Amino acid sequence: MTKRRASTLQRPGRRRMLKQTAALGAATLAAPYVISSAHAQANADIAPYANAKINWRQAEGESITVAVIPASYFENLIAVAPTFEALTGVKVRFEKVPPGQIRQKAMLDLSSKTGTYATSATDPMYYPLYVSNKWIEPIDHYLSDSTLTDAKWFDNDDIFKAWRDANSYEGKPYAVPYDGEVTVQVYRKDLYDAKGLKAADTLDEFLKNAAAINDPANRIYGMALRGFAGAGQNMYIYPSLFREFGGQWFHGKKLVVDSPEAVRALDWYVDAETRYAPPAVRNWNWPDIADAFSQGTLGCYIDAHSSASVLVNPEKSKVVGKIAFARWPKGPTGKRCTSIWNWGFPINAALSDKQKKATWLFITWAASGETQARTSWKFAGPAKRTGLNRRSLWKAPEFVAMTKEIGPNFVDAALTSLEQDTDVDWRPRVPQWPAVGDTMATAIQEALVGQKKSKQALDEAQARIDQILKG
Repeated sequence: MTKRRASTLQRPGRRRMLKQTAALGAATLAAPYVISSAHAQANADIAPYANAKINWRQAEGESITVAVIPASYFENLIAVAPTFEALTGVKVRFEKVPPGQIRQKAMLDLSSKTGTYATSATDPMYYPLYVSNKWIEPIDHYLSDSTLTDAKWFDNDDIFKAWRDANSYEGKPYAVPYDGEVTVQVYRKDLYDAKGLKAADTLDEFLKNAAAINDPANRIYGMALRGFAGAGQNMYIYPSLFREFGGQWFHGKKLVVDSPEAVRALDWYVDAETRYAPPAVRNWNWPDIADAFSQGTLGCYIDAHSSASVLVNPEKSKVVGKIAFARWPKGPTGKRCTSIWNWGFPINAALSDKQKKATWLFITWAASGETQARTSWKFAGPAKRTGLNRRSLWKAPEFVAMTKEIGPNFVDAALTSLEQDTDVDWRPRVPQWPAVGDTMATAIQEALVGQKKSKQALDEAQARIDQILKG
């Protein structure tokens, strides 16, 4: 991805600055309606939002705190947030919390009803827990209230349905997606071309390609899938395999994790990692895999489309220009099931009515097409977001041009996956997810490292999960 340097403004000398200030003051006194260049710029910044037929200043004077993780896609949002403040008269304070802590801090705030965070970047798997405790507001009435949302201008249907569904529970929406991702195959086109290979369409082909590329003696491994234990780590990969092998999380109302399909899916995962991945992969998260691929030691991996940003950095990557993308391979059932993810913004139920309005205005501003573009290809800094929430923006010529250097088929593979291969129930959406997810992650890693056979690990996980759900 091409880096753009922000233009550097030269500072005027002190005398020149005093003259300019005096001139501006005189002009203002002579003509009270003369708008300063700063105000003119502010007006230009907010002009596209004025097309929305709502009163943006209906919560003027309020202050809200928004918790986000320290990631570039939120840094971009923070950078353009002064526009929101100028537009609405609402003051926004951002608190940056590491990914491993933001869920715990949000739950503490929500459960204690302190209302510290008006909204926070939220894991979609946590909505069942939040909703069951009535910690967050359903947003359907905000979307349908014409005084708060101009439906035509905001165009909620333009936001990817998969992400909207992930942020809903029992038929009601509870958050608006801001940034998200989808899993895709990332492969070395040069290595595949040399062997006459094509991107795998099935899991069987995926293993055949890995076998053809695998050459550990020369530090080339055929594939890798993240194996690090965690509800959002190996349980980010395994559920797709589980669903592609025909797994169903619920048998009636019972959550079942040790079905024959579950065992076969985990066996495949273990076999693939054992035969064709670097030995350390069992403790790798996605940055480790992306770094290994960028150094030329992997032929293929499956993970978030956003990991491509690591691969196209010419200062760190040895594979720039050698990368291509494809969809998740189909499983034995003929089904594709990509992992889906987004950071969404819900509304804290403990807020006052005016604070809720202020929060909703912030959410719709952040999720709007204009702000999404301003934090992507329009952003002045080097980090350009690729996790945009809207189909129309993924098809925008500017976005396609921006992502062209990442590799062939990047936009098509990710967009097709988002629209055709997603499954909102790819993981079991239950209020007890934090404990269930961690239990499953432990069982998966026990199998991956050879500590236990797949069936034993899953049987033991089932017993623990039964106790969790009883409690």
